[in-house]
Amino acid sequence: MPRPTQPDPVVGPATVIALANQKGGVAKTTSVASLGAAFAEQGRRVLLVDLDPQACLTFSLGVDPDSLETSVCEVLLGKAEVADAIIACDDGFDLVPSVIDLAGAEAMLLPRPGREYVLRSALETSRTAYDIILLDCSPSLGVVTLNALTAADALIVPMPCEMLSHRGVGQLLDTVADVQKILNRDLEVWGVLPTLFDGRSRHAREVLADVGQRYELTVLQPPIPKTVRFAEAPAVGRSVLATARTSKGAQAYREVAAALLARL
Repeated sequence: MPRPTQPDPVVGPATVIALANQKGGVAKTTSVASLGAAFAEQGRRVLLVDLDPQACLTFSLGVDPDSLETSVCEVLLGKAEVADAIIACDDGFDLVPSVIDLAGAEAMLLPRPGREYVLRSALETSRTAYDIILLDCSPSLGVVTLNALTAADALIVPMPCEMLSHRGVGQLLDTVADVQKILNRDLEVWGVLPTLFDGRSRHAREVLADVGQRYELTVLQPPIPKTVRFAEAPAVGRSVLATARTSKGAQAYREVAAALLARL
């Protein structure tokens, strides 16, 4: 397992980007790992934060959640600083890992005053050490996801091009509107990231064409293609940019990352 490391200070502060969708199976974790690797390839200092109790991002990057003494759970409960939980990963970015105990931490946060601002406050000490911080949200709209939206400068919504995922975008945007009014007026929605895209499917093409107009959102390009390469990467604890560098999926994430960097 990679050893914990504390990054050297650089000019900051970091741009914090949340990837959220309350529907599961939309490639949030794959997108966080792949965009993180693409940003790192461009020389950016990148921190990934796993906010899902299932710890899929943590596991997919070769870290055993059961072996951890410090995770994002301790950070959110005020028992540790972000720097205490950081692990350096082989893809060139750092990770704040998650554990199953995060599910219980959500209940412990509920009675706390200002509970939606816990993550934002915790990240303050690390924002000058990174250029980009990516938040991998759980498939829910609970207090931890609200923490992510409150801490973020920008939101990206990964969405497979299918009708049920399409419907979930509208539900998420209703929550985002409330967050912008009450908790984080500076939060910007950078757009929908089409994932698991099969260009041969008429239905997929129709959903892709409709979602931007329906919700008046930017549709990030190019769509991320559906490929088995994404499923293979976690088996070796790396992102697809390391395990299948020349694949269409890896190249698509590089192009999306380049477009996002132009906004920073």
